Amino acid sequence: MRPASVGFALVLGLAALLPLADWIPGGSRLLRSTAPFESWAYGTLSAVLIAIVLALFWRRLRLPWREGLWADLGRGADARPVTFSLGLGAVSLAAYAAVATWTFDRRPLLIDEIIQLFQARIFARGLLWLPATGLPEFFGAMHLVETPARVYGQFPPGAPAMLLPGVLVGAAWLVVPVCAAVSAALRPVVLRRTEAQPGVRLAAALLFAFTPFTLFLSGSYMNHVTVLTWILVSLAALARVTDEGEGPRPLWAFVSGLGFGIGATIRPLDAFAFAVPAALWFLARAVRSPRRWSDALAALAGVAVPMAIMFWINDIMNGSPFRFGYQVLWGKAHDLGFHPAPWGPDHTPQRGVELVSLYLLRLQTYFLETPFPALLPMLGAIALRPRRLGAFDRLLAGGGLLLAAMYFAYWHDGFYLGPRFFFPLAPILALWTARVPGLVRERWGAGLGYRITVFTLIVGGAYALVSGIPTRAQQYANGLLTMRWNADSAVTAAGLRNALVLVRESWGSQLAVRLWGRGLSRADAERLYANVDACRLEETLAALERAGTHGAAARIQLWPLLDDSSRLELMPFSQDHSERWQPGLSYTSRCAARLWDDRRGFTLYTPLINAQSPDAVFARDLHERNAVLLERYPGRSLWLLKPATDSVGAAPRFYPIDRDSMTRSWSTPDTVSVLPPALPYEPLRIPGAPPARRARE
Repeated sequence: MRPASVGFALVLGLAALLPLADWIPGGSRLLRSTAPFESWAYGTLSAVLIAIVLALFWRRLRLPWREGLWADLGRGADARPVTFSLGLGAVSLAAYAAVATWTFDRRPLLIDEIIQLFQARIFARGLLWLPATGLPEFFGAMHLVETPARVYGQFPPGAPAMLLPGVLVGAAWLVVPVCAAVSAALRPVVLRRTEAQPGVRLAAALLFAFTPFTLFLSGSYMNHVTVLTWILVSLAALARVTDEGEGPRPLWAFVSGLGFGIGATIRPLDAFAFAVPAALWFLARAVRSPRRWSDALAALAGVAVPMAIMFWINDIMNGSPFRFGYQVLWGKAHDLGFHPAPWGPDHTPQRGVELVSLYLLRLQTYFLETPFPALLPMLGAIALRPRRLGAFDRLLAGGGLLLAAMYFAYWHDGFYLGPRFFFPLAPILALWTARVPGLVRERWGAGLGYRITVFTLIVGGAYALVSGIPTRAQQYANGLLTMRWNADSAVTAAGLRNALVLVRESWGSQLAVRLWGRGLSRADAERLYANVDACRLEETLAALERAGTHGAAARIQLWPLLDDSSRLELMPFSQDHSERWQPGLSYTSRCAARLWDDRRGFTLYTPLINAQSPDAVFARDLHERNAVLLERYPGRSLWLLKPATDSVGAAPRFYPIDRDSMTRSWSTPDTVSVLPPALPYEPLRIPGAPPARRARE
């Protein structure tokens, strides 16, 4: 055992198992560990005890195990590499498509997915952007860039471009599963260069393809999957370039560079993390052997082609080749580094440590869904590794460490279907997990310890198949219900024609978008919304809207509201707990009415930006501000879209609106403190409301 390997495994193990975010003084409460330590302790003990019993009595139990069986299967896969890769890709595609269909309803559920699909549909029309609406409060979304002339998504162009073929054939949901299946098929190609043992290669390929982390992300629209596909394309081509005894291979080198370049147009950080070690490898080979410069230059050309296209698109859309849409929308606060974040707390080195610690802790659960921490086998394999790492292992290790370092310097908590920022590590984690039985056998022989190790892994895998994966699938299938609602089908079922549909969002969402409508940047709007009492913000915005105050003048009047931010609490009177409340303030009738609306149910507008029905225009319901919409869309029938109740996930319904009665409801309410009528299940009590007036209301 190499001391360096043991030391690295120990450090990584401490970071991956200890709840550092809980122990750092002054750490963020939002980043506190949710790791089930007690469950892991019982799960590990149970798995090991069952494995011991199986290891002692496996011959009597007549289990289908003989020494060398798995290695024989691995050699069989090696004997037919093309057949194995294609078969693995086909089976994995079926699994990913099933997850996309039955777990995620073939719908984009996270705002990142929604905006990237929106941009892909813009590309499908032969455009880079749509004309600006001039009404971001009605039609905008958090990750949509809206300038005076154009509207487009904030993400690099590669991610929506990957969805474009699916959009053109009406199957955008299938793009990511297909890319993930390509990744599964490519993985054995890289493994043949990385790992000498055929049984380990087989186990690593299967683990990567069907580990729960891969399975669920591959059924989504997330660009973490597509960027990994191109990274694996690059690594597979690099394996051909670096075959021992072969001369220069500029064509494969070009393909390798092309993969990294395309990956950079999807997720620049992820591609950069693995491109840097690969570039150093190309450079070192060229320095040692001058004839290898053709490979290095070909790889550089491959990187340059997609990067040049991305820079050209950036220049047209964002005003500079090196400026991305999220920088247009959020400014330099979106960049790597330690500084105020676009939203949420400032990003500091301490917060970076908390985030990386949290990602590792989440991997312990979401990677394998085993009863024991999922990284334990990998850590054991690292500690037992007796030899110096090979060149490909060093490349992958360098890429993984660089990826972790960059996300240490990134401010956002990337949690969706697991720690998604660390998804490019999945092939590495699968490989080292697959290595642990062989390393145990190499060190201690094929005795009881080896059999216990193998059976422990088998028990963990069986638990994942029987309990972990089905439970997680059910959890995902029952979540984000509002995002799954099919607006186009609902419009057809309701028989709407030439309709203007006003979407009732929560009071908090209305306040945030109305700040956009006053010309405030997304970052300023986020800061005001998170640090000002909702009623004070409501009344100030109403005055600014009546006066037509916009831009810098509006910001000047809104900024003093931040003075009382230290006294705020989360809103206790609404289902939208992101709204802020300052205890002791009296609420006006306007504010009470908005809270009453929240208690009667609200939905989300953002998923509706991808609605395709020609029979309905969806816009946010902003009460008095709706007069602007009536002028823009005269003659349309009016409908309100909201759930019948305030139950979480309740499906929205269309309610017809009488234009005249809606207009009359816009008369300015009085400004005394009032209380909405008591609800049948819980009276809504707002401090400061006079008792007599409360009873009348």
